[in-house]
Amino acid sequence: MIISFFRFKLMNTFQFASDRISINQLQVAYREVEALHRVSCAVQAGRLTGIIGPNGAGKSTLLKAMLGLVPIQQGTVLYQDQPLWEQLDRVAYVPQRSQIDWRYPATVWDVVMMGRVPKTGWFQRFSTRSRRIASQALERVGMNRYRDRPIGQLSGGQQQRVFLARALVQEAEIFCFDEPFVGIDQKTQDIIFEIFHELTEQGKIVLVVNHDLGESIHHFDDVILLNREAIATGNRQQVMTKANLDYAYGGHVAFYSEAA
Repeated sequence: MIISFFRFKLMNTFQFASDRISINQLQVAYREVEALHRVSCAVQAGRLTGIIGPNGAGKSTLLKAMLGLVPIQQGTVLYQDQPLWEQLDRVAYVPQRSQIDWRYPATVWDVVMMGRVPKTGWFQRFSTRSRRIASQALERVGMNRYRDRPIGQLSGGQQQRVFLARALVQEAEIFCFDEPFVGIDQKTQDIIFEIFHELTEQGKIVLVVNHDLGESIHHFDDVILLNREAIATGNRQQVMTKANLDYAYGGHVAFYSEAA
């Protein structure tokens, strides 16, 4: 009953994102070594989009460049005809777990409430509504009973659920996740995908960096197949062909099967 109530609240609280993110000729280099070469693609609202590619392909770099977290050499990233990095109040971003200091003395509740700061402002008292939204988000990801536990005492899957809850309370239009399935249990993966699909049903933009070419790929509607350049983009079935995968991964890819 609580889960269905939270889903109702999500659909009535969030604004529907009617646009797409347009990436045009995006180029990034680190110390003169090219990381992304003229990447052009679009991320559609209402569709779960995965960024797929081999190690070192620039998947995380693409996500960070879109959000203005790394400098770009050239190109544009537009949302509703304006640079996306000028609209970060519309974005919920969850980085890789390896980039988070889990020794930081914060509880589960503290972390989730941080997601409400853009709405309330720093050093402001959280409203009853903000606390209710946070409780509902924790209940949705199955972490409400751990609200007083330090984040460093959680398992990898539990930590990922907490940061998913923090993303939900931001009431964003765009959700970006960097490798959310690394080091987590199957139950957590199932919960995450359920919520991703709920968000896309509400017309949200959901963009996910994913390293796995197994069964989880079938959850994605669209794929950006990347190896420093966009090999192919669009509908999953059309992108994830043997020829495209062999080209992106530099050889035969035997561990992916398009069965869905």
